[in-house]
Order: sequence, then structure tokens, then C-alpha cells
Amino acid sequence: MLEVKGLSKHFGGITAVSNCSFTVERGSITGLIGPNGAGKTTAFNCISRTMTPSSGEVWLDGARIDTLRPHQITAQGLSRTFQISRNLADMTVLENVICQSKIRGWRDLFRPAMSKEEIDKACGILDFLGITRIAHEDGSNLSYGQKKLMDLAALLMSDPKIILLDEPAGGVSPTLLEEIIGHIRKLNEKGLTVLIVEHNMDLIMRLSHRIVVMAQGQVIAEGEPAEIQEDPAVLEAYLGGAVEEAA
Repeated sequence: MLEVKGLSKHFGGITAVSNCSFTVERGSITGLIGPNGAGKTTAFNCISRTMTPSSGEVWLDGARIDTLRPHQITAQGLSRTFQISRNLADMTVLENVICQSKIRGWRDLFRPAMSKEEIDKACGILDFLGITRIAHEDGSNLSYGQKKLMDLAALLMSDPKIILLDEPAGGVSPTLLEEIIGHIRKLNEKGLTVLIVEHNMDLIMRLSHRIVVMAQGQVIAEGEPAEIQEDPAVLEAYLGGAVEEAA
């Protein structure tokens, strides 16, 4: 479904992503991992076009999308979350979610700010995620974990085919972590394709069908979780000299 070809991103003389290539199969959960500074989030930003790549191509369902604007990429069926919630604090959870509804053209200017169709759809998503009780809470009143769930709900309002999750488990409690894992699994079972960046290795190994590993801006390994756990290049990237000393 998603193909990244030779993606690179330079910041002056610093290369954050270098000739990065990988694919995400339709209907899969693919983990994108690597040590701090590996270039994972920069790759996410380039794929979703919140950052302009220096070179390379990104293809979604056979169509090139790296030349599109972010809202156009969303319209093509790719949506993403961010490490830090970008909710509008002076709006309710329901309003934040409905903000992500698909725009169908200039006629939407003459529609109500929140149509009954949008409200029903948003409430259904909140119910699926188990957060209907906070639908009318202001975004500023939410806990960190609740904001993560609201971001996921907003993501689903655009009817994506593939979602990119940037550290969805970061900073959440163990109980909420299990809920998030369950939600991702259920969404995947319904046919949604998932690409996920996460430092929580337990989550990645439990959820992913396939894992892509980055280090120093490059892809150094790809494979199933069991293969990645035993890959010498991956162990070296995470543990460095400790692996050599242990050997």
C-alpha cells in the first residue's frame, strides 16, 4: 500500500534521513523503530508532507504523494498522529474530532459547523474508543492519555486507509497502554493498515507483523519481530559496543 523510495532529508549540512526505502503491506501493522536520532519521526514528517523531503519518492496505492500538500495526502487516505497532541484546547473533545471531517468542497461553507451526520459519526468513534464520557470536556482538561485517545479518534474521522502513529504509547499508564494496543488491533482487523513509530519494544513486538529498523537516517534491517530481535545489526545499533564486549 505504501512505498518509500530513496527518501532523504537534509538540514543544512546535517542528514536526518538518507536514501531510506521500505514498504508497508496492505492490511499489516508495520513497526518503524530505531535508537534516538535514527530519523524515524523525520521520515514520518516527509511521508505525510508536514516536512518537505530533500529527495526521494512516496507512493500510496500506486500514486505518488510526496508532491502533494498535507490535506491532499489526507484526502488520498493517509492520516497521522504526532508525538505531542495538537488538539485545540478551547474546544471540546467532540469539536476537536469533528474538525478532522472530510471537506467535500465549497458547499461545506453553507453547512452547519457540526452536522448531525458528523456528530453521529464522531460519537460512534468515541464510543469505539471508550471515551464517550469526555465528549464535552475541553481539550485543556484532558490527561495526557486522554489526549492520545482523542488524537486517535480525530484521525479516524477522515476515513483513512492507512494511519501513521507517532509514539501512541509514549507517557501513558500501563492500563491505558493495553487499551491502545487493543484499539489498534481491532482497527487492523477491520482492514486498516498501520505504520507505527514507538520506543516501547514490548508494544512493537506484540503488535507488528513486520518491523523496519532505522539507524543514523538509514534502514538497516527489515523482517518479522523474531528476526529483528536476533539481527546483529539491530543489536549493534541499540547497544553499540556492549554487544561486542559481551561477545
